[in-house]
Amino acid sequence: MSSSSADGSYELYNYNPSVAAAVIFVLLFLAITVHHVYQLARAHAWYFTCFVLGGILEVIGYIARASAHNNTSSQTIFTLQTLLILLAPPLYAATLYMTLGRLVFYLDKESLSIVPTRWLTVIFVAGDIISFLIQGAGGAILTHTSTDASALTTGQNIIIAGLVIQLLFFTVFLLAAITFHYRIHRSPSSQSISSCIATDGWFHATWETTLLGLYVAGALILVRSVYRLAEYASAGATGEGYLGRHEAFAYVFDALPMFLGMVVMAVWHPSRVLLLNRRVYQLDMAFNEERNDVQLSKIYLG
Repeated sequence: MSSSSADGSYELYNYNPSVAAAVIFVLLFLAITVHHVYQLARAHAWYFTCFVLGGILEVIGYIARASAHNNTSSQTIFTLQTLLILLAPPLYAATLYMTLGRLVFYLDKESLSIVPTRWLTVIFVAGDIISFLIQGAGGAILTHTSTDASALTTGQNIIIAGLVIQLLFFTVFLLAAITFHYRIHRSPSSQSISSCIATDGWFHATWETTLLGLYVAGALILVRSVYRLAEYASAGATGEGYLGRHEAFAYVFDALPMFLGMVVMAVWHPSRVLLLNRRVYQLDMAFNEERNDVQLSKIYLG
């Protein structure tokens, strides 16, 4: 995080970024992103496009961070790594939202969702987009400010607002997923009872393993978002807080959780369950061919 020093000069970093740590995460994110591209292409799981884009942002972001080693005065590198690493998680969240919507259709129990099914993805993705744009605007202000302490504070506050919105929507999303999980156990559908397929010779994928993946990946996104919120909230007018002064926190509470989240969604990839379901196939076809909500409802009710 950028800060203003005691003598009034402007510092982009509170440390010299570690090239070793950045390169390690470049390689990790690159490997798991390539794997997700393979899974997306194999299963035609286009709703995972945002997830792949998030991985690409992480790769480029940490390449930029590695480039910042012994080059902490470059405004361009600082802007690139700050914005890309900041904006990748909302893309992961958008994919989780779309996955839950498809899973509800798969289980043929739309009535159990606390959010109307045809609006479930729309509402949460809309909130995610709002959060994404607000964080992007705040990051742009933060990374382009010079010695103006007021602009620095404004950028931090805008990012905080975006993170709060993201946390609120994501918390409601997880509550919606947990509530649906509880309700379908109490009132199961024929699909939820009979659904179980074996993949990869040893891995048994069910709708519950898919939900488990959503929970774990969601919890990791929450950890990262709470960390970022604490980092910016504790920075103060100088842009320098305890969390921002120690690079290790960024890797432990941001880079590592986001990488593990990508691994979790690769292991419990929803396509293992959703690929063979006719209703989910109809959903994807409907989104591709017709955006009208009335026609969508006819597809799923008929």
